[in-house]
Amino acid sequence: MTAALRKQLALKPARPETSFGPFKLLHALPWLILAAAMRVIAFGGGAVALPAIIIADISVLLAFFATAQQSIEAAGGQSSLGALTLGEQFKLSFSILWRIMLVMIAAALSARLAGFEASYHLLAGLDGMAFDQFTHPGRFWSAWIATIVLLMIVRAERDDGRVALFGAIGEFARRGLWLGAAVIALGVINVALAYGQEAVRSAIWNFWQTSSASQFSKNLIYFVFIFSFAMLRLWITLTILTLGLRQSYVRAD
Repeated sequence: MTAALRKQLALKPARPETSFGPFKLLHALPWLILAAAMRVIAFGGGAVALPAIIIADISVLLAFFATAQQSIEAAGGQSSLGALTLGEQFKLSFSILWRIMLVMIAAALSARLAGFEASYHLLAGLDGMAFDQFTHPGRFWSAWIATIVLLMIVRAERDDGRVALFGAIGEFARRGLWLGAAVIALGVINVALAYGQEAVRSAIWNFWQTSSASQFSKNLIYFVFIFSFAMLRLWITLTILTLGLRQSYVRAD
């Protein structure tokens, strides 16, 4: 990002970082593993649940950053996300997180007042960018949340590091034709992915019950299953949203 963005984040300039080389698709994997671990802790409840949820959401955002950079560059664009230090990425992710959390809380409360019984699933909007949501409306909701997050990142690069939630929502409204179509397409794909993931999960469960393979092999298969779908969901999300955003700029010119 720009020097102004670094000043806004109040952190030192980035140092050169090593690359994963041919393993660019795996940039998001460490953060997804951390997010999954925190989700397990959060599901256990207790005093650690809220901190675990926050860490999980920040980890998903960091995975989103890594994938966004690769997706934008693959589409022929340029992004300076990779130039940020880890500290800068944490600070940017937290700036986005608390704003998005307010949106999700407001949406969940509104849905609850409207009689939507599964309204609490709207609180998983960020989580659903990588991991499967619980309901079909939640899958479309996560698609919209991902769009707003991407717009906030793009605007932060352009506006000297200022993270503007309402600015991102306003830009979504201005580019609603293409970005709205991208959200709908992504929501439909998320629904299809959910069915596909459930089918694979059932097959793996049957394998666990009937196979004589070692426990290590079974655990490895389940690990690959969970994180393959998480990375696939992130890549599909960023590919569709990047295409929609790019088309909105092209058609506006």
